[in-house]
Amino acid sequence: MYKSRVLQLITRRTFNMSKNKPELAKLLSSRPVTNTEECKWIGLTKLTYQDPNGKTREWDSAIRMTRSEGGVDGVGILAILRFKDKPDEILLQKQFRPPVEGVCIEMPAGLIDGGEDIETAAMRELREETGYVGKILHSSPVIFNDPGFTNTNLSLVTVLVDMSLPENQNPVTELEENEFIECFSVPLASMADELAKLDKEGYKLDARVQNVALGIKIAQDFRL
Repeated sequence: MYKSRVLQLITRRTFNMSKNKPELAKLLSSRPVTNTEECKWIGLTKLTYQDPNGKTREWDSAIRMTRSEGGVDGVGILAILRFKDKPDEILLQKQFRPPVEGVCIEMPAGLIDGGEDIETAAMRELREETGYVGKILHSSPVIFNDPGFTNTNLSLVTVLVDMSLPENQNPVTELEENEFIECFSVPLASMADELAKLDKEGYKLDARVQNVALGIKIAQDFRL
């Protein structure tokens, strides 16, 4: 289902290669959770609200259990690799995600630690997950990933990574014991086409990554 290593090296720039490849993971089982105390990161809640006509209704919602005092759960990092001798590339990741039973194509991301602001969290997560350092260009307003299902949110931070800097020549990650992330990059200008190829290979596309790619494609089509 997935391309061979040789073809991956030919078609895409890859980083942090290891034997612990995301494609080697698999879902073993699933079961209903009757005691919500089993779950550390998320919970379930029954919401009662009033619709515009004054009628009382209920809504089932998943909630984030680890929200920081700042009210923002995490950051997504749109990392642009800037080279001197070739066009810009975007840094992406492969990571096995049990809920979708497959390897997802994502951007670097993570939760905000207590006492951190958005920019500090973005720089920390970028360094830990990719080994790179960069310069923040801008941060988005707080956005909601799936507001009909959960209250989880994040800020999308755009970071420029200067690949000519010495600190970005041999990036070293600081992954946790339970993190198995493979970084790679594709040309920014053809990001939409590259994601379409990955979809056909069986990878799962993170909505934020696909939305960025579609935005680039729209900008190109309409010459914005």
